[in-house]
Amino acid sequence: MSDQLVLTSGQYDLVYNAFSFVIAAMGASLLYFLLSRERVHISHRVAVTVTTLVVAIALYHYMRIFGSWKDAFTFTDGKYVADGVPFNEGYRYVDWLLTVPLLLAELVLVLKLSKNTTRSLIIRLGIAAVAMIVLGYPGEMADPDSGTRTLFGILSTLPFIYILYVLFVELGKSLDRQSPGVRKMVDGMRYILIATWGVYPLAYMAPSLIDNTATAEVVRQVGYSIADVLAKPLFGIMVLAIAMMKTREDAGEDAVA
Repeated sequence: MSDQLVLTSGQYDLVYNAFSFVIAAMGASLLYFLLSRERVHISHRVAVTVTTLVVAIALYHYMRIFGSWKDAFTFTDGKYVADGVPFNEGYRYVDWLLTVPLLLAELVLVLKLSKNTTRSLIIRLGIAAVAMIVLGYPGEMADPDSGTRTLFGILSTLPFIYILYVLFVELGKSLDRQSPGVRKMVDGMRYILIATWGVYPLAYMAPSLIDNTATAEVVRQVGYSIADVLAKPLFGIMVLAIAMMKTREDAGEDAVA
């Protein structure tokens, strides 16, 4: 963030309130997952535990992001001037480095596939997720007009395409043994993942696409915040729903047996 960045009161408050909303969403979902965990059979509880960990990590990092945003600006002559401690964008990337592989792992874990299939999918998806985040960070820190942001944006898209291939092709082959209800939920989760992750590159490219620096910064921060709420609490709720569905199915099978 440039030291010369100047935001109107409305622009600053929009980002401030977006961060506050994410903190509330992560905190509420953390409490909900903790309270709901015991409603899931122990054999499906690992996925819910991972979901809980994801929102807990995000809650911590957004509290740090929120504090960094406050410290970066001084209110002067009716405007917010970035003349304090530089806003730390690294908090967001550390969060993604931890939570994105876990997000993908929870989707695989909740399906209770064979151990070999589960291990293979989690390892490959995790490596691709880390590569996607690591390749995106240099572009995020680069001058929007240098072309570096676009270059690393393209490079980070390659692992993302591989993730989509694994989720829609390889994981799809493993869904035949799932019930129709679970298959429908997994399909919904995969499309939600595409829709929510599609917000990230739009926010990422905002500084390169929008001439007004202040507007671009607001779009970027609010865009990332919206995407994080959709990709973490919403995704986690669907994982929990699948775990509960499989718990009911297991109970039905035991009753029949």
